[in-house]
Amino acid sequence: MQTLEMRNRYRLQQWTEIVRDCRSSGQTVVRWCAEHDVSVKSYYYWLRKIREAACESLPASSSPNEPTLVSVPPSLRANPPRSEASHEQAAIILRTDAVTIEIHQHASTLLLEQTLRILQYVR
Repeated sequence: MQTLEMRNRYRLQQWTEIVRDCRSSGQTVVRWCAEHDVSVKSYYYWLRKIREAACESLPASSSPNEPTLVSVPPSLRANPPRSEASHEQAAIILRTDAVTIEIHQHASTLLLEQTLRILQYVR
């Protein structure tokens, strides 16, 4: 691995830790930055770079409008009775330009939490 690439990975790792620390603090970005002597401008620059790196690491799709299916690990799946599952209407349907998510009444709390975390990054 080249030195430049290693440096960039290290920086992304550091910036990711800073962003996670800020988000998990429960404070606003401005307040957290002031308390940690971090420029708000730098924080948002780092956040943008993290998002760009995340997007670059996604597999390329053959079409931007092609739906992408994401499998849900068995540990997060709800196990509704088979007779209900086939006729059940979604309790919540979330739509954006990029995604449609249907959440059924029997979805686990963990699945909901993880879905909401992931939605922070959908634009």
